[in-house]
Amino acid sequence: MKILSVKHRPLTSLILIILSCQVSQAANPSRSPTHDSSVMIVTAPASLPLEVITSPKTPRQPVPASDGSDYLKTIPGFSQIRNGGTNGDPVFRGMFGSRLRILTNNGEMLGACPSRMDAPTSYISPENFDLLTLVKGPQTVLWGAGNSAGTLRFDRETPRFDKPGIKGTVSALGASNHRQDTGLDTHFGNENGYIRLSGNKSRSGDYRDGNGKFVPSKWDKWNSDIAIGWTADSDTLLEFSTGKGNGEARYAGRGMDGSQFKRDSAGIRFEQSNIGETFDKFEANVYYNNANHIMDNYSLRVPTRIISSGESHCKCARARAAALVLKSDPRMAMQLDRQTLGGRTMGTWLWSDYELRSGIDLQENSHRSKSYRHWKKDARFQEQGIFSELTWHESEQNKLVSGARINAIQVDNYSHPGSAKRSATLPAGFIRTEHSLADIPMMFYIGLGYTERFPDYWELFSPRFGPEGKKDIFDHLSSEKTTQLDLGAQYKDEQISGWISAYLGHVNDFILFRYSPSDAAVSQADNINATIMGAETGASYQLTDNWKTDASLSYSWGRNISDKRPLPQIPPLETRFALTWEKGNWSSTGLLRVVSHQSRIALNEGNVVGKDFNRSAGFALFSANTRYQINSAVNLSIGVDNLFNKTYSEHLNLAGNSSFGYSAKTSVNEPGRTFWGKVSVKF
Repeated sequence: MKILSVKHRPLTSLILIILSCQVSQAANPSRSPTHDSSVMIVTAPASLPLEVITSPKTPRQPVPASDGSDYLKTIPGFSQIRNGGTNGDPVFRGMFGSRLRILTNNGEMLGACPSRMDAPTSYISPENFDLLTLVKGPQTVLWGAGNSAGTLRFDRETPRFDKPGIKGTVSALGASNHRQDTGLDTHFGNENGYIRLSGNKSRSGDYRDGNGKFVPSKWDKWNSDIAIGWTADSDTLLEFSTGKGNGEARYAGRGMDGSQFKRDSAGIRFEQSNIGETFDKFEANVYYNNANHIMDNYSLRVPTRIISSGESHCKCARARAAALVLKSDPRMAMQLDRQTLGGRTMGTWLWSDYELRSGIDLQENSHRSKSYRHWKKDARFQEQGIFSELTWHESEQNKLVSGARINAIQVDNYSHPGSAKRSATLPAGFIRTEHSLADIPMMFYIGLGYTERFPDYWELFSPRFGPEGKKDIFDHLSSEKTTQLDLGAQYKDEQISGWISAYLGHVNDFILFRYSPSDAAVSQADNINATIMGAETGASYQLTDNWKTDASLSYSWGRNISDKRPLPQIPPLETRFALTWEKGNWSSTGLLRVVSHQSRIALNEGNVVGKDFNRSAGFALFSANTRYQINSAVNLSIGVDNLFNKTYSEHLNLAGNSSFGYSAKTSVNEPGRTFWGKVSVKF
């Protein structure tokens, strides 16, 4: 594991890695350099109209991601509620939180912070996974109920060896603002089994915006995982895995920082394929995840008096302010944890024209807080589900897919006087038809889905008030019911490819947060009815053998039909254009990102993390990168984000915290011009 020490001397380490691989190639002339066919993602990964499948190991721009949410920005329709340098909260099609189910290796990692400082994606290092799959909307029932926005899965593929060997990748990154990343993912074994080791470390200092002002945003985090697998034959797998991680992050948009993001994970999975003529496959897994989170206002900042925004970025003013610790603003800290235990079994049956996947899943997660060295549990969620999904291949051109699920959920509220319980039965289902044209490489689909989502921990336990101002939120906040129509098309030939994915939905009892204009900490969770719609589209055109252009566009719209005003926290129209040149081992890309203004807001309304506090201006950014495939093993990339040093902020944003001199309605600016370089090695 000495390779991880490159964090201390990143440039020297890059050179050593490159030279070692050059020597390795010289010693083995049979390994001639080949061009890496993977293309840097700048506008969108290749996708089906309804499904996006990509590898998180594929390089992308902007600068390589620090967490799972950051990586998702390259998928049209995704945005983030931003609060600084890392650990933003993902939003898909304007939908936030548990409307988007996020899984890692078929398990769920839930954060502990009541205000989602540690979103589930905060614990995900994308490059430690092989496959990222997004299913849009309620168009699958295989992975739980309530996934009205979509289902997102990060998975590791099973290493297979015909003979003893070792495979893997190692990478190192250096960038502006003292950004340093190192990563290792290696597996070795033989035809009977394998051991896989993966780990990474990522750190960065505070960045400067386009005006050269510091934005408190530094972070330091690491992850490590090990998996041991037994492969008795090509159809059998038994795997044991465990992992740990930790980190810290400073937030310009919060009153406290994250001084601990401790993760403990463990899992077992079993798969058996090609069992019989009809019963084809059986798979099962059990997982355990624990998030132990500490937030405070002193380890990464000093509690200060409020200073003017003009003084806040002056070094001497910051030094003076750091010494002005008020008695009315004492040191504060809070430690919380979330333990999640779950499992799943599923069987696959095949007939001549039919495929049936059916199974059961269950999960229990509990939330605690620590006070005076004692842990106190405040909530427990228990959920059991049964599901089936049937695919009918009617002909070569036509396919019909349908599914149904029913979930039983029970929640215990230990913070309620005398304790309280709630239970519910949640149905979900969909039907979709797909048609491919016989003479044209084009496919169409249309599907109708329905799902119910029980209020999550953040909606039941974080607000101060419930519907109609009631203090008893637990008993009065209703489940969401989403009915959504999804439709789209895809076209692909040798020169042109394109796709479009559109949706129209109605949500009964949409859970909305309302904030007090005078006190941002006072919130009310309410149920309203809403209409949502939008689309994502993308296209690429191979101009010549060396030149290719790509474009993507995403648009989301929502309306609170109960109160006859816009739905809050909806991202604006966004489009991306890219022009790529490739020849031999070289490739270069220019990327233009254009984001429209957003004037459709609902002032002081939003979700547990963010609210609409102002309209936002549009902006345009230009970035560029160059890649060189040094040999069959070594790939070098350099790039610059925000080339013209634009000062801008995203619409989905947190207002800057007064501890750093921000006013109540000042959004946090994004990084200015950022240079980066990365080397990755496959072996």
